[in-house]
Amino acid sequence: MKTPEGFDLLGFLPYLLNQAAEESSLTFQRVYKDRYGLLRTEWRVLFHLGMFGEMTATEIGTKAKIHKTKISRAVYRLGQRRYVKRVPSDTDRRVEWLTLTASGDAVYRDLRDYAQKYEAKLLDGFTEEETVQLKRVLTRLGGVSDSVENPAET
Repeated sequence: MKTPEGFDLLGFLPYLLNQAAEESSLTFQRVYKDRYGLLRTEWRVLFHLGMFGEMTATEIGTKAKIHKTKISRAVYRLGQRRYVKRVPSDTDRRVEWLTLTASGDAVYRDLRDYAQKYEAKLLDGFTEEETVQLKRVLTRLGGVSDSVENPAET
């Protein structure tokens, strides 16, 4: 549906990607929220620590593309729940090393198992080739923002 100016919002790629992301994450969101009371940034921090082990908040922010204030709030809440352990750096007082506690690891493993099943359900009906292509395209698009010129400047 084009506007009088000729712009088709419903066909605009960032809009389509956002709609797909929101729709596909709703069911998973209910799981981590209902089971553990986690917010989106909290489960993302939890998953990064579960997948990569000990990290700093800055490292998580860089990998997950999350603003440092959101990371800080998430780490604080995860610490209150005893899911994350914070250890100050020996060399830099501004840095804390973050790791999952045993209970945090148990939550991560439970949600990871559910996430794997949920992804399989989302991709049901796609061929293996379509799934590989979809992931390849999304991965490629995920790195585009850093390399694309601002169209308004050209």
